[in-house]
Amino acid sequence: MAIAVACWVGALATLHGQGAAPAAVPTSDQVFKNIQILKGIPVDQFMDAMGMFSSSLGYDCQSCHSEDIHYDRAAFAKTTPLITRARAVINMMNGLNEANFGGRPRVTCFTCHRGSPNPEDVPSLALQYADVVDDPNAMALVRSRSVMPDQVFAKYMDALGGAQKVAALTSFTAHGSYGGFNTGGADIPIEISARSPNQRMQVVKAPDADNVKVYNGQKAWVSEGWRPLPLMELTGGNLEGARIEALTLFPATIQASFTGWQVGTGTIDDKPVQVLQGRSAGSPLPVNFYFDQATGLLVRSVRWNRTPVGTVPTQMDFSDYRDVNGVKMPFKTIITWTDGQNTIALNQIQPNVAINAAAFAMPKPFAKK
Repeated sequence: MAIAVACWVGALATLHGQGAAPAAVPTSDQVFKNIQILKGIPVDQFMDAMGMFSSSLGYDCQSCHSEDIHYDRAAFAKTTPLITRARAVINMMNGLNEANFGGRPRVTCFTCHRGSPNPEDVPSLALQYADVVDDPNAMALVRSRSVMPDQVFAKYMDALGGAQKVAALTSFTAHGSYGGFNTGGADIPIEISARSPNQRMQVVKAPDADNVKVYNGQKAWVSEGWRPLPLMELTGGNLEGARIEALTLFPATIQASFTGWQVGTGTIDDKPVQVLQGRSAGSPLPVNFYFDQATGLLVRSVRWNRTPVGTVPTQMDFSDYRDVNGVKMPFKTIITWTDGQNTIALNQIQPNVAINAAAFAMPKPFAKK
């Protein structure tokens, strides 16, 4: 369930005008008006909190905000009864966590709502006697003790074309299409440039202007028209997510980029998968990689980002593997998170090309042509 594009660009304060690059990461109460509870957090994490509400309650923007948002962006700042209720419930949730779990976020919006606007207080017999369905995206693994991480990675390298050929892939450029909630469902051109071990830049060629997303190996920025700022630096779990997205393009780097690997099992689309879970240094949350047991290929990754109202997932599904200079590479990627879903469908990949370092510099703020 996607939050409408208007939510991402509405209700902005005049602090950061279009065309002015931010000197520091702005916070929610500096950018949005009438913020009472979720103050002092980076804007990207504030938007993830909105995604937590959307996913947990099955809501979109107009479910809580004034109907006036359809013609007046300033109306996002109006206090409605549901916004007042949400503020009270956040305080209740925080109180429960402080009183019972030492402040750890064990109780979240999803704990009670589970996709429904109203928490249910009567048990469901249909749920009680239904077949148990395991969620492959669960953070807690169904552990496998008969398989070691090295075995899964070795099979993965063989499936791609061999460790030597995979290691020889050091850069590439790609072209294709990009579509989803922030394109109105239309497919528009995308260009990707990537360099090992973990630099990535994408340009979505929208009719009004280029939308750019960059990770330079240390920092990440987005300059996209549907974002709440013309230039937004990613922080926390979103910064880590940009790193994961970039290094996954160069499979030879994945195993060494995480520690504490554990092996689990699961099922995706009725096919058994082996799940490898690792952790980045300093990151409180793990990342899962899912490998098809039959082919050995990577079919999914799942990462998480912690917000003040709960932890939100981002899922990336990989398919349509094709041979590129002796290495199988996924030509289709579907990115799903609590605020929407996008599909990248490539039609051309050019491996081991020279890429100017400037491609991974901080982009200019978004500005319409």
